[in-house]
Amino acid sequence: MHGHKIINQNGLHFLTPTVVGWVDVFTRRKYKDIIIDSLKYCMENKGLVINAYVIMSNHLHLICHAKDGNRLSDILRDFKAHTSKAIIQSILEDKVESRQEWMLRMFKYYAKYNSNNKTYQFWKLDNKPIELQSPKWTTTRLDYIHNNPVEAGYVIEAEYYVYSSASNYKNGVGLLDVELIDLRATDGYVFS
Repeated sequence: MHGHKIINQNGLHFLTPTVVGWVDVFTRRKYKDIIIDSLKYCMENKGLVINAYVIMSNHLHLICHAKDGNRLSDILRDFKAHTSKAIIQSILEDKVESRQEWMLRMFKYYAKYNSNNKTYQFWKLDNKPIELQSPKWTTTRLDYIHNNPVEAGYVIEAEYYVYSSASNYKNGVGLLDVELIDLRATDGYVFS
C-alpha cells in the first residue's frame, strides 16, 4: 500500500520518510550527513523549502513545501533515490561497519517486495504526507518534531540535538538554513 498521496504539490506538509524494517541506520553520523547534504542540495537546486526537520535513528520528519513551479512529490522521489544509493554505497564500502552484513541483508529482503528495485530497498514507499492547513496543526507537528530527540532520551533540551531544526528556532542557526514559521501569525503562516 502506498498510503496517502500529496495532492497540493506546493502546500505545507508534514512528512515521515522511514527506513524499511525500521533499521537504525542513522545511529552513525556519516549516514545522517548524507541526509543533510542531500536536503541542502534539494533546497539549493530543486525548490525544496524546509521549515522544520529532525533525523532520528530510522526515520526523519520534515515540515516542508515546494516553491512554485516545483512538485514536492518529485523532490521527495529524487531525494529518496539519491540518499538510498549513497547510503547503501557507503555501507558497502565501509570495511569497519559492524552491521554491514545485517543491514544489507535487510535491504535485500525488502527489495523482493518492490518490483522497482533490483537489489536493495532503503526507504519505505510511503512518506505519510499530511498537509498542514492551520497554524494550530502546524504548531503541534513542529513541537512533535523538535521534542522527538528529547522523548527518545538523546538530549535534555531539544535545541541540543544537532540533527534537528530546534536550534534554528531557539538560536537562529543550525545545520540547514530552514525557513522559520512564525506561529504567532493569526491569519495564517508568516515565513521569516
